[in-house]
Amino acid sequence: MAQGYLEKIKTNILPRIPLEGEIDLTYRCNNNCLHCWLRLSPDAKEKKEELSFKEIKSIVDQAKALGCRSWSISGGEPMLRPDFFEIFDYITRHFVKYSLNTNGTLITPKIAKLLKRKGVKMVALYGATAKVHDQITRTPGSFAALMAGFAYLKEAKAGFIVQLIPMKDNYDQFQDMLKLAKSLSKHYRTGSPWLYLSACGDIQKNREIISQRLTPRQVVEIDKPDLSYDDWIQESAPTCERPKESGYFFTPCINSRQTFHIDPYGQMSFCSHIKDPGLRYDLKAGSFRDGWDNFIPGLARKVKVSKEFKQNCGSCKLRKDCRWCAVYAYLEHRRFGAKIEYLCDVAKENSNFREDFIKKNRRYFNIADITVQVDSDLPITKDTFQAKFKNFEVNTPGQDVIKIRHCFSLPDLKIKDLGREFYRKIPWAIYKRNDSWIYLGIQPPPQDKLLNRVLVFNSDHSRVVIHHDKNEAFLKGKLPSLSLLTTDQIILSRVLADRQGCYLHACGVNFQGKGLLFAGHSEAGKSTIAGLLKQKAKILCDDRMIIRQFPEGFKIFGTWSHGDVPIVSASSAPLTAIIFIEKAEENRLILLKDKKEITKKILSCLIRPFTTNDWWHKTITLIEHISGQVPCYVLRFDKSGRVVDELRKL
Repeated sequence: MAQGYLEKIKTNILPRIPLEGEIDLTYRCNNNCLHCWLRLSPDAKEKKEELSFKEIKSIVDQAKALGCRSWSISGGEPMLRPDFFEIFDYITRHFVKYSLNTNGTLITPKIAKLLKRKGVKMVALYGATAKVHDQITRTPGSFAALMAGFAYLKEAKAGFIVQLIPMKDNYDQFQDMLKLAKSLSKHYRTGSPWLYLSACGDIQKNREIISQRLTPRQVVEIDKPDLSYDDWIQESAPTCERPKESGYFFTPCINSRQTFHIDPYGQMSFCSHIKDPGLRYDLKAGSFRDGWDNFIPGLARKVKVSKEFKQNCGSCKLRKDCRWCAVYAYLEHRRFGAKIEYLCDVAKENSNFREDFIKKNRRYFNIADITVQVDSDLPITKDTFQAKFKNFEVNTPGQDVIKIRHCFSLPDLKIKDLGREFYRKIPWAIYKRNDSWIYLGIQPPPQDKLLNRVLVFNSDHSRVVIHHDKNEAFLKGKLPSLSLLTTDQIILSRVLADRQGCYLHACGVNFQGKGLLFAGHSEAGKSTIAGLLKQKAKILCDDRMIIRQFPEGFKIFGTWSHGDVPIVSASSAPLTAIIFIEKAEENRLILLKDKKEITKKILSCLIRPFTTNDWWHKTITLIEHISGQVPCYVLRFDKSGRVVDELRKL
């Protein structure tokens, strides 16, 4: 599901919004391939310094008082703690949401029942066979123990996500790991396909980690960027992109962050990868409020952007394609501004993927000064869309872009998770969840439970992911709409309201430099007018037109939604008059003076999407401006063609 966009909030008021906590319950060495398997002896120094259950409860309570509403629980392996059951029980009883990362080998029937509580459970999978899995974990029998853990979770009906951990030793069987994951759960994901180095900086450990890193090409092959590539980059590293602008590495991170991390010993910071002692707050010696309100905001101007960063990563043309982060640089070289050669190579592969993707899977179309960016899981060919779209296709996006992405599989949906239902009438059921609008394509009974598509819009409908149940229509080609829906108006009518525009049932022409709209419903004669005028005017479209208001006045724009006359144009013209047409035995142009009558006539020709109060308010305001500023007429006409003489009177 598409997530709503988080508002960027200044650090000094962060405690007023819901916080998200991360806590590691056992020692973590940051060796991705091994950290879940590190077992400390009972008398180890680190073991004795871990937070007690009482201390954890105190920290959790303090965080809750400041607005924390969810926790992410991980480690090392969190279930290595003898009191894991009690800790997990306490957190999940007192908070709205949680997520848990585990290797799954310590799950018992008792723990599985506890994990039925609603939340995200991610269980790591390191191989498709016991040989590979146990070799990576260095623990004989770990694969069998994991399979038993999965069985206990299934028996308890506790949903979980299988998290595949790719590396060199399991890459050859990664497809088999995918098949195994799919057989275990409906939900699976791939963990980061590149490995960051250890927090302790041990040379031997780091050599082992480097030896397990996939090649840059393999990294991108496994972790292909989202088809809306720029969005993916922004969501992957929204705050680490611009440290040079602020002059400090962590100012962007802290100013927009609402999460905190606590290690097993009570050291708190704004990021789980921060290991520098000077950037961590000791909760055993202070309060959560002091750490969140004072210490973490103070880190925003703690680490200055280095000359090394400015000369290398900060000025690199591949920066937007790179996964570099200051904390990763610290783990790699013990310098926050250091260049990571491995990630440079991954960035080059990302850039190549991006170029290839844009060439094969993305197209741009311009309508009413709005760019419609279309992305697809499947390649877009010259025959994918009908020929009429060639008139609207452009090579590069404009300043105002809306985005459509096509996926060819339906998401696993539960009605209870869709939010509030606003509308239900075949073919759509529409829900609102947080800042997202969810459209379900429904069918008449008895097939009403079978979905054929799911549309997930952001709050203003400028971005939509469209999930289709089949790909046959797309592969067949000659599609009549960019959205694969009956019409694209379901999307464009919504976004036009935010741009002082609307769709009308109308034929539009550029007649001697004047934009004329001939408005009316089916059979009113729009196509007839287009036929009569096509030798004397430029036809923009004979059935659906767009009006937009600009500072210099109103403009009309052609659309690809034509009627009987298959002539369409992406051109515009200054709106001179709106003419409501009526077939008659005469040719007569009658000026309308009553604004209420004009408004009523425009409303009767208005094309409406799923309407909301906000949409109506903007659209009614626009129509009032049109009726007050644009001359409107009734045109009675016959088929003789003499109507042109009447139009010249304008």
